[in-house]
Amino acid sequence: QVQLVESGGGLVQPGGSLRLSCAASGRTFSVYGMAWFRQAPGKEREFVAAIRWSGGTTNYADSVKGRFTVSRDSAKKTVYLQMNSLKPDDTAVYYCAARESSEYDYWGQGTQVTVSS
Repeated sequence: QVQLVESGGGLVQPGGSLRLSCAASGRTFSVYGMAWFRQAPGKEREFVAAIRWSGGTTNYADSVKGRFTVSRDSAKKTVYLQMNSLKPDDTAVYYCAARESSEYDYWGQGTQVTVSS
């Protein structure tokens, strides 16, 4: 089992920045990759960004390219999501996820991000 705990959400004005953190514990040696997803009220959960644990290859949703950056600290077993130039449309609950193969099997509890003036 892998446990994931997110932190760093909050209220920010449009154009502002936030950094989310996701700390992993448990059977982390089996993790192949980690990702961030988000779910806005009344909408389906959507992919935001992902990173491979080994090598650090990243990919992003088109809606966040150039504004968000995903990174990892292997020693701390932590993944980060740096979010810049935030827009009201970025308002959502952000979830961290981990996978051992092709599917994301482990999920955090989520952290609320609200972008509003």
